[in-house]
Amino acid sequence: MGLSISVGLLHDQARNDAEGLDHHRRAFARLARALTAEGITWHEPEITDPPRAHVFSGGFPYGYLTQLRRILVLTNLGEPVTPALAVSRHQYGLDCEKIQDETSMLTSHLLCHSDNAGYYVPVDFDEPLFLPDEANVDGAGMVGSSQRLLAELADIAPSIGIAPSDPEQTGPATGLATDGPFETERAAWHQLHRACLASIAGGHAIVFH
Repeated sequence: MGLSISVGLLHDQARNDAEGLDHHRRAFARLARALTAEGITWHEPEITDPPRAHVFSGGFPYGYLTQLRRILVLTNLGEPVTPALAVSRHQYGLDCEKIQDETSMLTSHLLCHSDNAGYYVPVDFDEPLFLPDEANVDGAGMVGSSQRLLAELADIAPSIGIAPSDPEQTGPATGLATDGPFETERAAWHQLHRACLASIAGGHAIVFH
């Protein structure tokens, strides 16, 4: 089991899952209405045959997301950044407590999001949104900005040896993981980075499912 990430989900559902298409259309409509109530205008684009750069499908084990969030927290706190697989279980637990503390600040789009559901939309707003329960938006109503997530990924890239300006790093990944001590963190970074680029290019939401 792991996290699946999609951009241009309706296009895929239209080809492969009519029942799923109806479900996600309704979910996107609820999301658009809830965002409108927050003063944000966005809707999932109609089903077309989008350019390849505007769609994305990927994912990784749930634990990879926590490990990437740990990198963000350590970087923000100015603490030594070490690979999750190289630290003791005790230290990893302490670092996870720091993740919870930083998440409670309610400012990070990477941290303030459900692990297994919900959306990032290609609208540039400063802080994550926390939509009311009655909006019935997947992911407990937490919605992030694709642009802000992309910026956070760029900020932490040097900590795990990634240069976002390098075309080899921003282009399509050839596999889930990369070599080196931060292989799990880099795997999550690359998947999310590609999803952000596709979302912003095509206007589609990033969907966690």
